[in-house]
Amino acid sequence: MKHRSSHRARAATAALLALAACSHEGAERPAPPPPKVTVIFPEARDVEDAEFFNGWTAAVDTVEVRSRVRGHIEKVNFTDGDIVKAGDLLFTLDARPFQADVDEATSKRKVFEAQLVAERKDLARLEELLGKGGASQKQVDKKDADVKALEAQIAATTSEIERLQLDVEFTKIASPIAGRASRAQLTEGNLVGAGGSDPVLTTVVSMDPIEVYFDVPERSLLRVRAETQRNDPGQLAEALRERKVPFEFGLETDDGYPRQGVLDFAENLVDSGTGTLRVRGTAPNTDGFLVAGSRVRVRLKAGKPVPSVLVPDVALVADQSLRYVLVVGPDEQVLRKDVRPGRLLEDGMRVVLPVAANKAEEAVLPTDRVIVEGLARARIHEPVEAVDQEGQPVPSRGPAHRPAGG
Repeated sequence: MKHRSSHRARAATAALLALAACSHEGAERPAPPPPKVTVIFPEARDVEDAEFFNGWTAAVDTVEVRSRVRGHIEKVNFTDGDIVKAGDLLFTLDARPFQADVDEATSKRKVFEAQLVAERKDLARLEELLGKGGASQKQVDKKDADVKALEAQIAATTSEIERLQLDVEFTKIASPIAGRASRAQLTEGNLVGAGGSDPVLTTVVSMDPIEVYFDVPERSLLRVRAETQRNDPGQLAEALRERKVPFEFGLETDDGYPRQGVLDFAENLVDSGTGTLRVRGTAPNTDGFLVAGSRVRVRLKAGKPVPSVLVPDVALVADQSLRYVLVVGPDEQVLRKDVRPGRLLEDGMRVVLPVAANKAEEAVLPTDRVIVEGLARARIHEPVEAVDQEGQPVPSRGPAHRPAGG
């Protein structure tokens, strides 16, 4: 009897639990809140129409200093890395063997000159005797030839002395240009030769001005030429040096493009392999801060500033061949706006343009709330909660244009 009562109590408890479970299942669960996304308002500003390139610096003049004569280095007259002027003495070679050759040739010329004096006197006597019948014309002609031969020998010896004196001068090796010298490749006591195959003693590179080289893609070249054709058609017929086109550049460590220069040369052919045209400009380097071979960033203005709408580059989403941004509409639902990406600025902002010029109504507006964080949580046509970087709500600034089909 007791066993049967216990069984009934357990059955009643199970029934009550089943009823409770059914009542919970029938009740509606509260909907989860919409996900939070961080938004910003696009920035409207005038963006300078410019082209950007990577380039490098180069010295206007580079000279490999070599010896013109063979000899031993007697003295190195500079310190490695010195700033030198044109004509500054760099190396001195032992000049004694060359001076000895000059002295020997000078002594030989003196002998010829003394012989010439005697031969001219003999010629004068024979010419006098010829008039009196005491000498023949043959004797006079032979003596005249001897005089001319000595004159020729003296002239040849004089030329030889001048050449040998040049060798003496070449023992003093000076810098042909102003600039910065490299290190001395050979020091005192070394034997140096003469000629292009012999070792370089040092290298001198000019410093002011300095050249900047960069390669312009053919598409950019055509765009700049088209812009020039619209603004000033006559400029295209002028040489680049005459047009004095300015450019700006900066080193890797510079903020922006603080340095200025002027273009002065462009190659006459587009490289078919790379599709680029090499361009050169010159820039002042009075303080010597710029070093040849440094990498630089170049900005070349292509037109007047253009009113533009910019968003952070992280806001752009790729969809196959299209790019788009997600915006929060006035009804707090996510909308998609297809865009055509423009230029990426150094501050991380990207110019965004309508996909087609005739669909300006689909363009991103400065009043749009563009999603920059939480893109993975945003679903098109689904509600979201728009907040700023501090987590504060961002209300709508006005009606947004709903893109067609969005």
